Amino acid sequence: MVARQKKGMFANYPDVVGVEQMCTMLGGIGKKTAYDLLKNGDIRYVKIGKSYKIPKLCVIEYLIGGDEKVSP
Repeated sequence: MVARQKKGMFANYPDVVGVEQMCTMLGGIGKKTAYDLLKNGDIRYVKIGKSYKIPKLCVIEYLIGGDEKVSP
């Protein structure tokens, strides 16, 4: 059932999103909160230069309560 939920969630977003898109996906949270989630390891990401790249799957796992915390 979880796999089915993951498949349809945020279908209109690319597989990798930026911080602003992640903010929208999480209901319009602020950028400070978004960066805190990333830096605390709540949501996994890859940093390329100054840009944060967040796999859409990691945002979905955070929302559905993925119990793994992975620090970058």
